[in-house]
Formats: sequence, structure tokens, C-alpha cells
Amino acid sequence: MSAIASTSGTAAGGTTGGPATGDGRTPHHTIGEVAALTGLSAHTLRWYERIGLMPHVDRSHTGQRRFTPRDLDWLAFVGKLRLTGMPVADMVRYAELVHAGDHTREERRALLEATRRDVLARVTELQDTLAVLDVKIAHYGTACGGTPS
Repeated sequence: MSAIASTSGTAAGGTTGGPATGDGRTPHHTIGEVAALTGLSAHTLRWYERIGLMPHVDRSHTGQRRFTPRDLDWLAFVGKLRLTGMPVADMVRYAELVHAGDHTREERRALLEATRRDVLARVTELQDTLAVLDVKIAHYGTACGGTPS
């Protein structure tokens, strides 16, 4: 799993790698393969690299991008950050902090805690909205001769 984002609980900043191939090397994926696996376009993957969100993608001797399982884990984490509504600039800042090393753990934590607060506020707003919809749906059920839901 990724040092940055593991769905299995690896702490941000830890070290892990992907499964090794039969010859001991970590498998690599082309940009096209990663696009197919993640649903992101090759253009988006290049943009992520250009802005520093994927700053250290390995290259082959011919210059072709070679994504590792660790890169795929990072992309999965970035996808979750995108779903939180975190601004791209904050995602890039987080990536910079991870790259800077363990001494940035407190700043990384603070950034994620602020994002968590934002997500909780959105969840509350959505729950309130859902309650309003439920009232309206129940009203239409009764008004149309049905039973309340």
C-alpha cells in the first residue's frame, strides 16, 4: 500500500511497496493502463504530475511513465480527497508535505482534520436536505391518496 494513502490503514508517511514480480522487481503500469484502472484520463494523470500532485512517477529508459502499485494507491487517496471537496492546491500542499518528510506530520494531520470538519459539515447539510425531501415525499404520498412513507 501507499506510504501516503492506504485503505488498509498504513499511516501517511509510512513505507510500503507493491507486490514484487517473480524476479523481485515491483510491477509497473503504463499511463494507458493506469487510466483504464482508475478512470482518470491520461491528460489528467499528466496534469497531476505537472502540478506536483504526482511528483515522482518513475520513467523508463525511453521516458515512458512507469506507475507502481504505490502510485496507484496514491491516486486512490487523491480520488478520496477530491470527493471531500478539498481544493487542488491543498492536495498539492499535502503531497509536498509528505515528500518533505516525517517532520511535517503535524501539518499534514491539521490539513486532514480541517478537511474532515468540512466533510462533516457537508454531511450535516445533506442530512438536513434529506429530511426536507422525506417530508415532501410523505406529503405527496398522502396528497395522492397513498399512505405516508
